[in-house]
Amino acid sequence: MIIRNVPVLYAFFVTLVLCSWLVYMIPSGKILLLVQQLPVMITMVLGAFVAGSSPEGSAAISFPVFTLLLGIEPDDARNFAFAIQSVGMTAASLFILGRNIRVDLQYIQFVTLGGFAGIVLGTWAIVPYVTPIMVKLVFVSLWLAFGLVLYIGNKKNGLKLSKLPVLSWPDKRWLVIFGILGGMISALFGTGINMLTFCFVVLYFRLDEKVAAPSSILIMTIETLIGFALHAVILRDVSEQTWNMWLACIPVVIFMAPLGSWFASKISRFQFQHFLYLLFLIQYLGAILVIRPGIQLIVLSVSIILAGVAGFWWMQKVSPFRK
Repeated sequence: MIIRNVPVLYAFFVTLVLCSWLVYMIPSGKILLLVQQLPVMITMVLGAFVAGSSPEGSAAISFPVFTLLLGIEPDDARNFAFAIQSVGMTAASLFILGRNIRVDLQYIQFVTLGGFAGIVLGTWAIVPYVTPIMVKLVFVSLWLAFGLVLYIGNKKNGLKLSKLPVLSWPDKRWLVIFGILGGMISALFGTGINMLTFCFVVLYFRLDEKVAAPSSILIMTIETLIGFALHAVILRDVSEQTWNMWLACIPVVIFMAPLGSWFASKISRFQFQHFLYLLFLIQYLGAILVIRPGIQLIVLSVSIILAGVAGFWWMQKVSPFRK
């Protein structure tokens, strides 16, 4: 069934990428990277699936594993995220569009506009001055807080919109602002705009999670291409190690990311919600297990969770679309 329903544009993209990959890898001897980069490839099996099935990019999985378990430098992990998502999330986006999976164009349009400014600003004004590991703890704590609020709110079975209504200028401005903030986060990790803006449109606009998630994947695809071009062409700071990891993982993500999108489209809204809850919890516990924070970072994490719950709950309460 899956094979019969493969979109033509996605199939063309896969054929083009894989043929180009083989033409380069075999004569150059780079095919040995499939053995040398095996831990990275295994990580990206899950990372790409998560990127294609949820509002989290693959860097949500790969960044902590690479930096804390595999000893890869944070800058290389971030640049790899941009590089590999340029293939995997592009494949997932073509699959989503080809299968006519519902997305919201207003959400995509205004967040992407802000995200472009945010990723450029974040690259020069924020990245040089922050500690990625601490920031990672901050954001997994925020996502857990969002999951708690989403779970409590969904227990009430409130109104969910299948698409955003015609937005007023203040509403468009909020989408742009959250796009800027999300772009700054993406500049740090290679992902983030999709998750932050997903939180906003689901809680404030009450957009259905199954519409918001594929929309956020398209947003992250656009931002990924911008980020990859920024580092590969303008800054030229993509290391040889990053290129080698990217080459090894292309045949993994080009299938696993669309598989994640197919999976998300097939499960019910109720199942998808619980998939997100589980994902947020695993991501948080995994970060705690790997980071092993001291008492100060634990207090910081708990404080952020409590503040995040309060903030997300307020966002849900003031929603003009809440009934």
